[in-house]
Amino acid sequence: MKRYAKVLGVALAVTMAVGMTACTDTDTRESSSSASPGTSSAAPQNYTFGEGQTFRSNEPVNYSIMFSDQPTYPYKKEWRLWSAITEKTNVSFDVNVVAASEYENKKSLLVNSGDAPFIIPKTYDESAYVAGGQIVPISDWVQYMPNYQKAVKAWGMERDLQQKLKSDGKYYVLPGMWESPGAGYSYMIRKDIFEKAGVDVKGQEGKWTYEDFYQALKKVKEFTGAKYVLSDEFTGKSTLSITAAQYGVTGGWGVGNGTRFNEQTKQFEFANSTNEFKDYVTFLNKLVKEGLLDPESFTQDDKTAQAKFYKGDTYVMNANYQILADSKTKMQVPNADLYMIVQPGGPKGMLQIETSRLENGVMISQNALKKLGKDNFIKMLRFVDWLWYSDEGQTLSLWGVEGETYTKDASGNITLKPDISFNGMNPTATKKLNVDFGFGGGNFAYGGSTKLRMSKMTEGEKDYLSRIQTHRKPRTIAPPIMGTPDESEQMNLISKPLLDYVDTMTLKFVTGQANIANDWNAYAAQVEALGASRYIKMANDIFNKTKSKLGY
Repeated sequence: MKRYAKVLGVALAVTMAVGMTACTDTDTRESSSSASPGTSSAAPQNYTFGEGQTFRSNEPVNYSIMFSDQPTYPYKKEWRLWSAITEKTNVSFDVNVVAASEYENKKSLLVNSGDAPFIIPKTYDESAYVAGGQIVPISDWVQYMPNYQKAVKAWGMERDLQQKLKSDGKYYVLPGMWESPGAGYSYMIRKDIFEKAGVDVKGQEGKWTYEDFYQALKKVKEFTGAKYVLSDEFTGKSTLSITAAQYGVTGGWGVGNGTRFNEQTKQFEFANSTNEFKDYVTFLNKLVKEGLLDPESFTQDDKTAQAKFYKGDTYVMNANYQILADSKTKMQVPNADLYMIVQPGGPKGMLQIETSRLENGVMISQNALKKLGKDNFIKMLRFVDWLWYSDEGQTLSLWGVEGETYTKDASGNITLKPDISFNGMNPTATKKLNVDFGFGGGNFAYGGSTKLRMSKMTEGEKDYLSRIQTHRKPRTIAPPIMGTPDESEQMNLISKPLLDYVDTMTLKFVTGQANIANDWNAYAAQVEALGASRYIKMANDIFNKTKSKLGY
């Protein structure tokens, strides 16, 4: 890890080394607008900032920001969120409200036209915006963000941040950073039924593999006589994804580019035509053939899968813990005991599904630098640093105002006010933290310490995360493929038809529309014909050119 940290510092244009000095800088001086990012001048500073300090501007300032408007908690200009931020910092927002369903299209339009707001949160993939030059290469500027730098150093985020590097060795988004990974998606089961069927859930789940889980599903089917036991509400993408991780392949939500990185050879491989992939689809096909996995999982909408589970027609459904909490209020079966199991292990070991500690992040448009000038641009970055990366700012975004929406005890433990509900807490309360106050929303509330992450969990969810951390080992994060825009475009031209074919055949193999024994060789040949080897050669050529930046 030390080697990764050293090399990443070079890849980020030495910002880490400079940045840790800036973290404790209490000098009342600001950088000059004509200087380079790493130099400073004698311009007077008109705000306070720093690690452990509240950012506050001496005079009111306003920054433009995009806002992804969620239909479940639609934007309100009177939200306490806005006034709470202004009271703390003397900063207000010019909010560009965009419906969540149109957010990516609108973002692309504004960025590419040069009309983007200064701050662009809720960004999952910044790759499309790099070549146009309208987004700041933010790794050149993180030296001015003391809370961000503290998190990187204290939590050992260097290898995580490699995932955001582009071919120039820079990154263009400030990602949400978590001290520890989350629990992610797994299987929500009817624990009452599993136990009546003779499955010792708590005794087995710490050590069970998918083959053990298969045996448990068979017991439930025999006991209940159900047509199917497991039905996925996410068109199969959840089941395909979390199962693939334990077989060393990719699928569903986690299909990515279909590659895996071999830590022994330090080279990429195409995972989805290997013997492991054949074993993976063979296992899932066995579940379908034996009436354990509902084949409609791959075509039905969410509500159809939910109705089957709520009525008691099925006994397993894919979920995260928030879905489990919501499902408890919708079950139509008396005394149903819902339980989130630790994801089964597999041929590659007893692995955690979630590996990344990064979440969606914030892009900064070049308009901010052009219109503010360097001194005031750095000032804005220090506000961003406080709101998205300080414990105080993250707590405000998530929980609101102490004494108004939550209380805190002497140990710093947070308790939501009893008349407010959020994330399964106080489910019968008359007010909602996100709907009525604007806190806990996806534009601001992501990233933070493990303590903050666990503060928004019910006791059941804390137990779920604890079981995963106890019984499952972290997976290694693969290095990024840092292609130039031209190289990335060439790879995309290969990968799209290739992965479309893999996706189509995966579903055919799993559901039995294609026979694995008879059709596998033809499938593997077609994967090759569509350019899998060319794709892997390009990936490895790029990796070999850039691996020194990544510590390999």
